[in-house]
Amino acid sequence: MGIVVQKYGGTSVAGVERIKVVAERIAKSAAEGNDMVVVVSAMGKATDELVKLANEISTVPHAREMDMLLSAGERISMALLSMALNEMGHDAVSFTGSQAGIMTDASHTKARIVEVRAHRIEKALAAGRIVIVAGFQGVSSEKDITTLGRGGSDTTAVALAAALNAEVCEIYTDVTGVYTADPRIIPNARKLNEVTYEEMLEMAASGAGVLSLRSVEFARTHGVVIHCRSSFTDQTGTVIKEEVEQVEKALVTAVSQDTSEAMIRVDGVPDRPGVAARIFSDIAKERINVDMIVQNISHDGKTDLTFTMPKEDLIRSGDAIRRIVADIGAEGFSADSDIAKLSLIGAGMKTDPGVAAEMFSALAEAGINIEMISTSSIRISCVVRSMDINRAVTIIHEHFGLAGEPSMASVGQP
Repeated sequence: MGIVVQKYGGTSVAGVERIKVVAERIAKSAAEGNDMVVVVSAMGKATDELVKLANEISTVPHAREMDMLLSAGERISMALLSMALNEMGHDAVSFTGSQAGIMTDASHTKARIVEVRAHRIEKALAAGRIVIVAGFQGVSSEKDITTLGRGGSDTTAVALAAALNAEVCEIYTDVTGVYTADPRIIPNARKLNEVTYEEMLEMAASGAGVLSLRSVEFARTHGVVIHCRSSFTDQTGTVIKEEVEQVEKALVTAVSQDTSEAMIRVDGVPDRPGVAARIFSDIAKERINVDMIVQNISHDGKTDLTFTMPKEDLIRSGDAIRRIVADIGAEGFSADSDIAKLSLIGAGMKTDPGVAAEMFSALAEAGINIEMISTSSIRISCVVRSMDINRAVTIIHEHFGLAGEPSMASVGQP
């Protein structure tokens, strides 16, 4: 056999008993002849609790110190899991992100992996040890601890799988795979056996929380096969890879929703070359990711510009946007956090021009207003009011015939 990288999310290691169950699963895989490298997230809601503590100290916590604080959660998980395996008679060792050789840039709280120096892991594997790595973290060239942002443990696991040339990267969560919609909203959502990198990228970018966007990007770049499955059952999950073995691509693969974004509208923007570039380059300097962008038709030399960004960046972006508005001579701006994004994804959409019209018609018949639209070759996204999102997902999922049997997506989830 070869190297298997496994990643366990927060619910999978939420308490001592769950950690013991995970240790048994790892031991079983090791007994099959695999060299095991395991990445763990913080226990349960530990990261949320640390964020809460920081926010009680400061409304905008210092980024470097935030990384120092948040990295503690995964270190607790890795040590306890290693202890559990050693208690079972297995030779296990835990490494922090920096000890594992996860090298990042210097962007605190949203660092990107630039290199994996896995020599220490390789040495431990050669000695027959099970390696446990703290996810979500690394170290910068300035020797500062960094964290990788939302979904960072997924990215750690895929990066290690790529560096170690692993057979597979197994991502264990509290759901049994990737579904045609969120099973918590659509009980009869259907589990997908295989999904392409391209489709999974669009799903992750559109709010499907089962895998982080950056982990899928990393997997596609380095050809890492991901098996997304549940740590609460032995069911086969969903395999994410380059090509899906189907005679013909399904027209639509999944529908997703995202309630994590806010909408910014800049009014009275001077309509001249270079203004849009100025706005978004200044926003980029603040390391704020912009998603959908719409510019209205110009009237009297001015236009309105609307875009979406993560809600968590609203407070941080406020001063920057005020400065931009003043510098370019715009009339003002407003923020709206009461929105949600609905997305329809499918590789088969590349060759069918009627999907958008069907989607818009189904929403119109239900009286759901569309405020923004963006598309790619395999995705159509609409911004609607947040109060309409669950109903919109249900309507579109049913309209395109994505339903299966009532799912058991979170069997065993506490």
